[in-house]
Amino acid sequence: MDDPAASPVPAASGTAAASAGAPEPDPAPPQANVVDAPQPVGVAESREPVAGDEAVVGPESAAVGSSAASATAASAPAPPPTPPPAVTPNPTPTTATKTTTTTTTPTAAGHHGHKSHEHPASPAALRFPHIVAPSSYLRFNKASSAMSAQASGGVAAPAAAGAPTDAQHRHPPSPLDRDQQQGIRAIRDFLKVRTSYDVLPLSFRLIVLDTGLLIKKSLNILTQNSIVSAPLWDSDTSRFAGILTATDYINVIQYYYQFPDEISKLDQFRLSSLRDIEKAIGAIPIETVSVHPSQPLYEACRRMLKTRARRIPLVDVDDETGRETVLSVITQYRILKFIAVNNEQNTVMLKKCVRDINLGTYTNLATARMDSTVLDAIHLMVEHNISCIPIVDADNRVLNAFEAVDVIPCIKGGAYEELDGSIGEALCKRPDESPGIYTCGEGDRLDSIFDTVRKSRVHRLVVVDDDNRLRGVISLSDILKYVLLEGEEDSGPQT
Repeated sequence: MDDPAASPVPAASGTAAASAGAPEPDPAPPQANVVDAPQPVGVAESREPVAGDEAVVGPESAAVGSSAASATAASAPAPPPTPPPAVTPNPTPTTATKTTTTTTTPTAAGHHGHKSHEHPASPAALRFPHIVAPSSYLRFNKASSAMSAQASGGVAAPAAAGAPTDAQHRHPPSPLDRDQQQGIRAIRDFLKVRTSYDVLPLSFRLIVLDTGLLIKKSLNILTQNSIVSAPLWDSDTSRFAGILTATDYINVIQYYYQFPDEISKLDQFRLSSLRDIEKAIGAIPIETVSVHPSQPLYEACRRMLKTRARRIPLVDVDDETGRETVLSVITQYRILKFIAVNNEQNTVMLKKCVRDINLGTYTNLATARMDSTVLDAIHLMVEHNISCIPIVDADNRVLNAFEAVDVIPCIKGGAYEELDGSIGEALCKRPDESPGIYTCGEGDRLDSIFDTVRKSRVHRLVVVDDDNRLRGVISLSDILKYVLLEGEEDSGPQT
């Protein structure tokens, strides 16, 4: 258990007889002081949730989707303090408010590019319609790359993923370096004056699961609501208990294969058993952390990097009763999109290419083939502590990528035998609207990557060469770490 800048106002409280059913259409991206709401926060590994109502799913109710609320809705948290004015130029005043409609959803008792690559149909012999033929939409022409190299002092990037050379250390910073550092500092200053609450859309749905819920029922709830993670709530202590993600289901799969005699008990496992499963298989749990909605967004980012979490919940605490309330969850994608939308004047200054800033991972890359089994991919993810495996052909050309969230449809209904099927067959279970992979080249610039994040739902970029052969992978953690930590040792401690 672990991805708009309007001034925050009190969240609406009350009860509602609403269904946690089909997701609503994606709203507009977040923008400072603009009424258009982005996609809501709360999604896991690589996909964001949809707008709607916050639902606390407990173990003592009837089936999901029922319109009759069976319990009093959780009261909304007290409003966080009003943050400083937005740093974005020419802010537009707005009277829009952020509201979270809280309902209790009954459940059964017991508890790079500027666009993505679509999934064209593949050869009939393979029956893999989701194979991707990637190409880079971020790559600048060679003349532009040459100008970039000239602006940085004409020093050729070394082959070892852009490690700085002695010549670069001897020369004073070039105009390109100064612009890069100025843009990074401006983005950090922005994160320090905006609160974590500012990232939230104007309206959103948050599904909260009770730890008494059966694991197999939680899987159905995530699938029915098109989400891949959810906060957990311990009703016995009235406290936040962590976040359910695809990694937890992977741990259950490992438990199933390590202790086959326990298969009959798997259907009786509850979410409260996840910690015991982690201990049994020797998995290292991700530290459970949260942040208050009024805390600076910079602090939330630092906590995410420190704990290896890809998302962090916003938890408010009642001063009188000490009761916690989970307000929402913000992901790395939501934070980077918030930066890209509201800091375009600063991100355009980040013109150094990913090779020069050593962004991403280029060695010891785990890969798989289309005919590899899903179980093989799971073992690779666990061994390398990653959430995505690039799928390549015999010539190391990138075809697609298998993500941790792709495991969820494979075990829906307890059909663990499907894990012995091929990755190609598993990718066929993706929704038709599922985006393809995003690629970039080592010569692509960071400002173009931020532009892609601003326009599209990106959760990682696969680095390829001119022949689409795999070179590396850039995760959102890599980008966020660079924005927060690059040059920090030279500029003194950050507050």
